[in-house]
Amino acid sequence: MLLAVDTSTRYAGVALYSAPEPENGRMIASRSWYSSVNHTSELMPAVSQILESQKTTLADLTGIAVALGPGGFSALRVGLSVVKGLAVTAGKPVVGVGTLDIEASSYLNAGLPVCAMLDAGRNEVASALFDCEGKRVREDSVGTPQDLIKEIANVDFREPKDAAAERQKTLFCGEGVINWGEFIRDEMKSHALVIQSSSASRLWFLCRLGWKHLSEGDDSDLATLQPLYLRMPSIGGPKRRDHKPQL
Repeated sequence: MLLAVDTSTRYAGVALYSAPEPENGRMIASRSWYSSVNHTSELMPAVSQILESQKTTLADLTGIAVALGPGGFSALRVGLSVVKGLAVTAGKPVVGVGTLDIEASSYLNAGLPVCAMLDAGRNEVASALFDCEGKRVREDSVGTPQDLIKEIANVDFREPKDAAAERQKTLFCGEGVINWGEFIRDEMKSHALVIQSSSASRLWFLCRLGWKHLSEGDDSDLATLQPLYLRMPSIGGPKRRDHKPQL
């Protein structure tokens, strides 16, 4: 059984996931909420409640999956600190998964370029780009939606050779489309396919990706595992980030 924790954004969540067979997993319990104050006072009670609801203890877990962001500094630190504490206490492995990888994961077989987005504040978005084969085009980046659209117009997404001369649609997904989906449709017209998903679906795919990595023995190093911040704190330099990319 896997415990999943996501504090990437204001839409936080925890879940328990069981997969008796590799291709037959299910989320047996979950809780999602909008954190209007902070995650510090909400996360541990949510973890305790979901374990108690299934009469499960930390000792029963196979491991823990955590969404690493990008996201807010405090929220990500809270989530990862709690997960590391639980893992050390129970002696369980941890898998860290990038939030934009999670957002994109259900669309990478669509045969279209994919842009996963999160709102970064300051009229900016955090984004990840994937080509038509589901492979990353670049690392996570923060910038304006206007600059993102310009970038997409000039990226080689490995579109099929038999595709029409006119560029295919780009699929936009992730929590960032809540605020920026209409703008993208207006700017890109028929070249944008904007899909809005829920925080519950992000939790589901965190469970699936986390379980996949654990099943393959591909867990993270707790000593080097760090959040992926939207912006680095003003004090200190970049840190090594040991997270699991989308495969």
